[in-house]
Formats: sequence, structure tokens, C-alpha cells
Amino acid sequence: MLDELIVNNLGIIGAAHIEPGSGLVVVTGETGAGKTMLLGALRLLTGASARRDLVGPMGEEATVDGRFIAGGEESTVKRRVTAEGRSKAYLDGSMVPVRALQERAAGQVEVIGQHDHMMLTSQHGARQLVDGALGSAGREVLARYAEAWQELVLVRQKLELLGGSRRELERELEVVSFQADDITRAGFQPGDDADLAARADRLRNAEDLARGLASVLDSLGDEGAAAGLASASAELGKIARLDPSLAPARHRLEELSSDLAEIQLDLAAQAADLDHEPGELDTIELRIAELSRLKRKYGDSLNEVLDFAASAATRAEEITELLGTADQLAGELAAVEERAERAGERLTGVRTKSAKAIAKIAAEHLRELGMSNPTVEFEITPAELGPAGADRVALRFASDAALPPGPANKIASGGELSRLTLALRLAAGVDDASLLAFDEVDAGIGGAIALAMGEKLATLAKGRQLFCVTHLPQVAAFADTHFVVERNGPHASVRHVEGAARLEELSRMLGGLADSERGQLHAAELLEAARQD
Repeated sequence: MLDELIVNNLGIIGAAHIEPGSGLVVVTGETGAGKTMLLGALRLLTGASARRDLVGPMGEEATVDGRFIAGGEESTVKRRVTAEGRSKAYLDGSMVPVRALQERAAGQVEVIGQHDHMMLTSQHGARQLVDGALGSAGREVLARYAEAWQELVLVRQKLELLGGSRRELERELEVVSFQADDITRAGFQPGDDADLAARADRLRNAEDLARGLASVLDSLGDEGAAAGLASASAELGKIARLDPSLAPARHRLEELSSDLAEIQLDLAAQAADLDHEPGELDTIELRIAELSRLKRKYGDSLNEVLDFAASAATRAEEITELLGTADQLAGELAAVEERAERAGERLTGVRTKSAKAIAKIAAEHLRELGMSNPTVEFEITPAELGPAGADRVALRFASDAALPPGPANKIASGGELSRLTLALRLAAGVDDASLLAFDEVDAGIGGAIALAMGEKLATLAKGRQLFCVTHLPQVAAFADTHFVVERNGPHASVRHVEGAARLEELSRMLGGLADSERGQLHAAELLEAARQD
């Protein structure tokens, strides 16, 4: 339970220090006095989001400190909220993430706001209420469905990452395969473009080349340069015997003679190569034309064409692999969809069971709160598979079984919604928490129904701590501890009332006159009636 609460500069509450005690703790005060701020402080200690507008006018930050006692062990929690909207959380004096406060409060502290009926009467809220009441076996079914849905999402994401539909991939595969084959069939290799150009030039000028080579070879014949070099080398060899210093010159002449002989052989071979098969030039011209066609389609040079072929072949391999993966994923998708559908069916089953139990218990609570024969039911209908299952959950209500049930937010009065909210939260298991807090859950009711509400809250407070912000004296009369929030201009304060001070507050709540003798007598009657209950 909450043993001690200290609030500083939270909204219009400048400073407050309360020690609520166990049982039913009520907070009363005029409208706009700042009563809800105390529950706002409790929400902050349970890890609720912090807003900059929570910071009051008496400083640059708001702080909330709480001391909790559970199982004989004490712990302290603190929240700081700055004017910039930053929040810091502390647990037992150590700084912690806000989620640590949420985890600590989970299942132990429950704060129910005055607008909870808006959430409970929505499809999302109704489903959350039903799921929150699932037993351990039901929660296991819910967890299994969440796993199946996540698996389905992952497979769908993988299919989306394939880069298009199967038909589109097949069309692209056909295109890139044709392109790679078109280039590969031509059989070109790097350097073929230069080689073809050179061979074509030789063949086009074969006659001129033949005449020129013949003339050169004639000039280097027996009567030409070769004969002269041979004669000079022989003569120099004779005289080199007389003067050894001439030997190097003789060696150079021999080398020249050998080089000239090789040149003659090369030129003769070149001349022989000019003899070509008929039609060879036409064949080369066709190859050049084929290369030109490929360059028009795939690149400005042979190297670019060959690179294009390699890229197309690589893409073809990728698409082939993707298509294989797609086939595999398609089979996998069918399997995970079937698993998700089966898990969804099991979830529908446990939800239906939970919803019936909640509706039955809620109806019993509503009878205790003054409704003679109410109808509470959850309509569960099929929906497309989604993160939360395959169900639409709608709350339907009638204040009497003779009336047709309908959407609660459309047919229930304000007082009926307040009682329905309390009944549903109790039926869904919120009373398992050791600390409960209700913010004007009794709005819109009065008279005997208000007394029934007070008695219900007092019964619920046995063995736990229950906070209730209320305008109803019939509810306040059942309190074990009573606090009043009073506003003076822009500031509010909190005080504990008992004895005569409490009678004055109840009198004010009854008729607006705290000092009224008759009002205080009525207040005393209320207190006596509450004690007897």
C-alpha cells in the first residue's frame, strides 16, 4: 500500500504531505479544487507519462515522492518533471528508467479514471478488458497467437523484399537471360574489336601491301643490303686478325646481318599471310557489323558490352534464386497462415469463455449497485487476422433484461456508465491489485444508488488500500481516511479531516453549507449508517 505521499508544485498543488493508511481513502473538495491531481501524482509513481503542464507556478519542476509497503518490505519511488517536459524516475534512491516503475506497479496498483468508460466501450478497450481477464492458460493461448502472427508478418515481409510479384520477376528473368545469351552467342573476347579492325584494314589493302613487301624483299636480296653486310663482315674478319681492336665492330656487323635475316623472314611471312581465303574479308566485315549491333544495344565499347553481359547473367542468377525462394516462401506462407488461423480460433475460444465470465460477474455487481436485472454481454464476431487476433469484441448493455441490449456508450446514462465501468473493472480482476484508485467513478449517480456504491467500494477496500475521488457524501461517509483538497486562488492544499471537521465537509457536500447544524446532523446520520454497513 501507499504509506506516504509527498507532492510539490504539481499543478495547483503547491505542497502536500499525506499518510493515507489502509482501507477506503476518499478525496473530496469543490469542483476545480485539484482533487484529481493527487491521483495524477499516484499515476506518475506508477510510470505514467509526464507532461510539462503538470509543473506548477512555484518552481521549474514538479516532484512526487511515495513510500510503499508490501509484504512487510518498504520501497521509495520518486518522479521529477521539469518545465521542459523531461522526466526522471528513482526507485529506492537510484535513478531508473520509467518502465521500471511500470513493471513494479504492474498488477499491484490500478488507477481507474473518470473517462475509463470511453475506453471500455470501444472495441479496442473491450478486447483489452477481456484479454486482461484471461487465466494463465488463456494468456498462454494469447502468447502463442502473438508468436504465430509475428511469424506470419516476417514471412510476408520476406515476400515483399523479393522486389516484385512473381510475374514481374519472370518477365525480368526472360529479358536479362535473352540479353546475356545475345552477347554470349556472339563469342567476342576482350581485344577482339581492335584485332578485327586491324585484320579488316590488312585485307582491304592486301594488293598494295603485297607489292610493297615484294619490293622491300627484292631490295634486301642477294644483290642488296644483305649481300653487302655479308661481304663487309667477311672482309672485317680478315683484318681483325691483324688488329684485334676491330673484333667488336665485326661482332656488331654479324648481329646486323643476323637481324636483317630475321627481318627478311618476318616480311616473307607477312607477305605469305596476305594470301587469304576468298570471302574472308566478308566474314570479318560481318563480325564487325555484329559488334556494332551489340554496341548500339548494350554499350559504347566492346568492354562495356561484355560488362553488360556479365551483369545480366548475374541478375538472371539472382532472379532464379529469388524465384526459388518465392516458391519456398509461398509454401511457408500457406503453412504459417494456417498456424495463425488455428491459433486465432483457439484465442477466440478462450476470449469467449472469459467474456462470458466477466459479463456474468459484472451483472452481479450491477445488481448490488441498484440495477434490478441488467444485461451485460460481449459480442465477439470474426475479423481479418491481425496483431490482436481474428475477433471484433463489442460491449453490449441494457439496464434491464426487458430492454434490447446495445452499445453501452449510446444507450447508458452517465450514472449507468459509472456503475458499468466499476462493475466491469471488478469483474475483470482489477480487485486483485493491492492498491486501487478511482477518479470520480461515481459520477452521475446519487441517493440510494450512491449509498450502494459507497458500500461496494467499502467492501472492496477490505484487506487493501482504495483511493476514491468523489463528490458524493454517501460514498465519502464510508471512508476510513478522508482528505479534503481546498483551493485558494491559484494554489491548492490538502488536509486530513476527522471528527467535527469531517462532519463539516460532509455537510458541505450534502447542501453546500459546512456550518449548517441540520446538515451536520444529516452527515452524522450518514456516518452512522456507513458504520452499521
